[in-house]
Order: sequence, then C-alpha cells, then structure tokens
Amino acid sequence: MPAIRTDNLTKSFRVRQPALGGGWRPSRLLRPAPATDLLAVRDLSFSIEPGERVAFIGPNGAGKSTSLKMLTGILLPSSGHAEIAGFVPWRDRRKLARHIGIVFGQRSQLWWQLPVRASFDLLGQIYGVERAVYRDRLARLTDGFAIGEYIDRPVSQLSLGQRLRCEIAGALIHAPSILLLDEPTIGLDVTGKALLRDHLDAMSRHTGTTVLLTSHDTGDIERICERVIVIDHGRLLMDLPIARLKRDFLRHRTVTLVTGEETPDLAMTGVTAVAVEPYRLTLAVDTTAVPIEQVVAAALQRLTVRDLSVENPPLEEVIKAIYRGDIGNPGSSQWRPDGIPV
Repeated sequence: MPAIRTDNLTKSFRVRQPALGGGWRPSRLLRPAPATDLLAVRDLSFSIEPGERVAFIGPNGAGKSTSLKMLTGILLPSSGHAEIAGFVPWRDRRKLARHIGIVFGQRSQLWWQLPVRASFDLLGQIYGVERAVYRDRLARLTDGFAIGEYIDRPVSQLSLGQRLRCEIAGALIHAPSILLLDEPTIGLDVTGKALLRDHLDAMSRHTGTTVLLTSHDTGDIERICERVIVIDHGRLLMDLPIARLKRDFLRHRTVTLVTGEETPDLAMTGVTAVAVEPYRLTLAVDTTAVPIEQVVAAALQRLTVRDLSVENPPLEEVIKAIYRGDIGNPGSSQWRPDGIPV
C-alpha cells in the first residue's frame, strides 16, 4: 500500500475580484463583485511508496501548500481522492495524526519558554507514548540529532538551527511513518543547513521513514531526496528520480582536467572550453553531440592527464530550466517516474 496517494485531487477557492478603480463606494455593498472559482490544485495524481524520500516543489503559487493542507486534513478538496498512511485525511484526522509528523520551518510546535525536554514530555503524553518506549526513543533522537547539550534549555534560548533540529526530533516522538517537511532549513546558515540535511538523510535511511519535502533550496532536495515531483499552476509537471532528471533534461556535463601540459587544449565536436588555466582545463560537454566516455578517452589519448573529474549539472540549474519552461509546461507532456511521456 502506498504511503501517500492522490487521485485527481482538486481544490478551488471562491474569490471575488476587486472592482476596477479602487476605493470604496456604497453601491458595492448592494452590487458586490461577482465571485469566481480560483483553481489552486487541479487533477493532481501521484503515489509515494513507504520509505521514499520525495521533494515536492514548484514556484510560488504552484499549489504546494494547498496540497499539503489537504494531505493533512486541514482543507477539504473540491474533488478527487487522497490517502496517507491508509487514511483519508479530511475524514480521519485524529487517527492520521498518530502516523504523520509535520515540521514547518517558520512555525513551532515547541513551547517557547519551556525547556525542550518539557515540550518533548508533553508531546509524548499527547500522543500516548508509553513511558519506557518514550525514554528509549528520546535517547535515540537526542543522540541522532545531537541535541543533548541544550535539551534542558528553554526553546527561547536556542539558535534557529538548534531549534529546528529539536522541532524535527519533536515531530518524531510518536514514531510517525511519514514525515512532512515544509521549508525545514529556511533561515539557516550554510553549516546549519548541512548538519540538518545530514541528520535527516541518516534518520530516513535508518528508520525507513517516508519523507515528503517542500523546499526552494536545491541543497535540501539533492541531499535528502531521491525523487522529485514538480507542480505548476496546481498541475503535475514532472515526476522523476532526481538522478534521471539531471541526466536527461540538462544534457551538459562539466569535465575538469589537470594536465602535464601548461596550456592544454582539447578540440572536439560538442565540447567547449569554459576555463583554460596553467595545467588545468575545464570543459562543457554536450552529451547529445558526443558521449562523455568519448571525451574522456580523447583526453587520455591526447593529453598527459594527472587528474580528471566529471560533474553532473547542479540540480538548481535543472529546476531553473523547468521553471523557465525549457522542460515541459503545464499544457504539454508530463512524465511518469519511468521517464515515459504521458
């Protein structure tokens, strides 16, 4: 059974367009602007298996938050169906709460003036976790997220990075099988982001927790997730493994050579030198024109290669290309996880 499944999930909001000209007039009380339906999510269908780590991304206004609110039962859909952990969210919110953990980067579930441990104790009692089980789980979470040195300090005295680690540990107190993360690293510095990403990646791999992550930070997506679902204008735009997304939809790769020649040169079709330095050459390779293996073989044959590295395109460039419309658009083809257009 999938951990998360949506079938043609749709949500529209009834809104009134502001009248032209601005300002307030008495006549507007008697003749208000006509209401129209605003489609925030339209016919959204996807499935996530237990243990998968999936990024759920899209530009601002794409429908990500609305989708998450339906998956947690906060919003009732206009049509369609969804199940998470086997429950219909808007019908079984109480039962579902025991199976999911939720972390919002800018909202806290911890009590601000209390020590972190007191908040954890309260959460354990709210979810009815047995005392012995709670103590063992708290010890593992404290060690896994490296929060032991400040677990007895008030939340108000923690840095943002420390608090977010505690937020995630708190969301796992009741051992949910599914973890929903909404911008978990927002506002963190580079070091804080790296630590939190490492902890999340290790936790999900060790426990088999299903992770659904929304983030505008491609570092979060690359470090934590193995698959990406892209939506725009409320519709599914793309659903692919991250590795395949990078490999198939940005065809340029970077090859860096450290050579015995002071001014190295490698002229080939589909290969462009982007940086030439003493004993170092950086190439951009169009893999639609020439296989990367052929470029490497030519370099080894023509140059004295002392070191060589091949880099995939950064995910950020892939996402930018999707948002620009270089890769698909809401009105054209979509992709299944196996890469076949539908």
